[in-house]
Amino acid sequence: MLPKCRNSRRGPGRPRQLDTAERETIIIDAAQRIIVAEGLAGASMAAIAHEASMSKRTLYDVFESRTALFASIIRRLHKTVTRPLQETELDLPLCERLRLLLTPTDEKFSDPLPLSILRAVIAEAERQPDLVREFLQEGPYAFFGMVRLELDRSVARGEIRISDTEAAARLMTDMAHGSVLEHLLVSQSTGGRQEAYERRLKLAIRVFLSGIGEGNDA
Repeated sequence: MLPKCRNSRRGPGRPRQLDTAERETIIIDAAQRIIVAEGLAGASMAAIAHEASMSKRTLYDVFESRTALFASIIRRLHKTVTRPLQETELDLPLCERLRLLLTPTDEKFSDPLPLSILRAVIAEAERQPDLVREFLQEGPYAFFGMVRLELDRSVARGEIRISDTEAAARLMTDMAHGSVLEHLLVSQSTGGRQEAYERRLKLAIRVFLSGIGEGNDA
């Protein structure tokens, strides 16, 4: 008698367990979809868990609080829309380094999330100061830091003289970005927003370097 053959096909078994990084990605993706659709007020931990097809307990295993989750969303957004200088670009003229550093990626103009986040933060500012603090720390302040680092490098090289590079970095960034209210209230096409930003940035760098930047002790 021939021995019985084993069934070579395996059953479905248990699903593969996701690692922490994969869970973070799924959760942040779910939170971003809710924020775009419903604003920050609709992005409760329960709603995010449901959107991510996870339990609230799993959600809190990855993010200890809603504030921590929001900070991760802003960090991801910051990395998506900003462009740090590459090693090969550090020896370019300062005007070109500033242009590269202050030129956002295409996602900033085409992705609805940045404006959705900004609107949500403004709407929830009084009720949720912790979220506002995380937004500022992981978003605008982090970007100011990138610009200040480049100005500090230029001062050390003797390219410019600026005594307060923090204030100068904020000024340069504000000049480039323009009015927040206009971005929130005026609807523009992706191409129109990008073209307008490029024109403003070119002028802002020229004004900055001819005033506070080149040879003036500010």
